[in-house]
Amino acid sequence: MMSRPGPRERLLEAAGDLTYEQGVHVGVDAILKRADVARRSLYQHFGGKEGLIAETLRQKQTGVAARYRQVMDDAGDDPRDRIRAVFDELEKITTAPSFHGCRYTAAELALTDPDHPAHAEVRAYKDGMHQLFADELRRHGHPAPDRGADQLLVLVDGVLAHAVTRPDAHPALAARDLAELVIRA
Repeated sequence: MMSRPGPRERLLEAAGDLTYEQGVHVGVDAILKRADVARRSLYQHFGGKEGLIAETLRQKQTGVAARYRQVMDDAGDDPRDRIRAVFDELEKITTAPSFHGCRYTAAELALTDPDHPAHAEVRAYKDGMHQLFADELRRHGHPAPDRGADQLLVLVDGVLAHAVTRPDAHPALAARDLAELVIRA
């Protein structure tokens, strides 16, 4: 018999799902209902909704970074193939019916309080993605890996934003062609 996850895990799962589906302004009551936990659990584990949102973003980072790393590793050793594979994966992500954009960019734009703890998690995620691309470009002798990583990250962010408003345009495929220019630099 499988044991049911504890209140902390259920809160994180519910918040992860609901904030992605409905945005970070989803009500606490909806999160509590989905998680099937009492309000006091939210405060015990996270100090409130702000802490829950920040922790949800922090925990999702690991999975996203691992997904991109795995996609690149599965593509082999050629730097062009590895970077192209990221954009092929973005094509799959952005054409899925469940796609609602980048949870990090959405949170950053929606949370107007500059002291909200989620902003640090968004920056950490974006910095991690930059580092992933910079390391990849550096490994293959790119002359300006940090600049190239910035360029790739602009493309990724653009794909995730553009795919929300124009999914039929397949922005990941357009960006894949542009990524070739970054790789060849």
